[in-house]
Amino acid sequence: MTALAANAADLFAGVPPARPNSFAQWRALTGRVVWVMFTKGEMLIAVIVPLVFTLGFYLPLRYVMKFQGIDYAQFVMPIIVLQTMSFTMMSNAQLAAFEAMTGLNTRMQTMPIGKMVPLVSRLSAGFVRSVVSLIAALGWGHLIGFHFVAGWGQAALFCGFSLAVGTILAIGADGLGSLTKSPESLSQALTLPTLIFGMLSCGFVPENGFPVWVRPFVRNQPISQFSFALRDMAQHGVTWNVLWVPLVWLGGLLVVFLPLAVWASVRRS
Repeated sequence: MTALAANAADLFAGVPPARPNSFAQWRALTGRVVWVMFTKGEMLIAVIVPLVFTLGFYLPLRYVMKFQGIDYAQFVMPIIVLQTMSFTMMSNAQLAAFEAMTGLNTRMQTMPIGKMVPLVSRLSAGFVRSVVSLIAALGWGHLIGFHFVAGWGQAALFCGFSLAVGTILAIGADGLGSLTKSPESLSQALTLPTLIFGMLSCGFVPENGFPVWVRPFVRNQPISQFSFALRDMAQHGVTWNVLWVPLVWLGGLLVVFLPLAVWASVRRS
């Protein structure tokens, strides 16, 4: 055994010692996921889904809202963007569940890879998908008459806030995906709350379009608050009195979701 060890030492004598680099690992893993998205058509779907949301949400109600004096393209665009971000959330959940189910997470835990690298790489790839989807959503929205009135600063704030919502939702979905290890069941579980919070919000119709008894929930739940802020950013500019509530919701969700995602990603199953 000593001779074998000596021969092995001589064989690798000229090889420099390995120095794991978390940045290089993150770049490689993120590039792998993004490449798979492009080659399997997920980026094309990320462009088509906002079109489906735009047509499905805008066409049925535009004439009804026109009679109420509402420019529905401006009104409905925030919920279209938020639903687009929810698509990224579900994609991240499925990716995390697939990697946990196939044992890839366990395998990477035995390798000299930074503990947070797999999680951050999945979130980074999801962020790329969110950017593509957001650009597509704004492009389709422009075709139905949506435009930014409050200037470039508010437009940049609109985009940044939308991506922040998508990223925080993706963090929570990644944690759930790593825990459940079942892409199919997780997708079904996330669909129901997405539909409930989306339909019972002020994103599609004004608050006075709901029964009186449900209006407090509709007005104060996070999707409605996000819609209020995004709508103001696109129209006359958001004020702090409107923005602070959505920011509190985002901060609260981050406080809950981030520890869950980190624990689910680094734990040994």
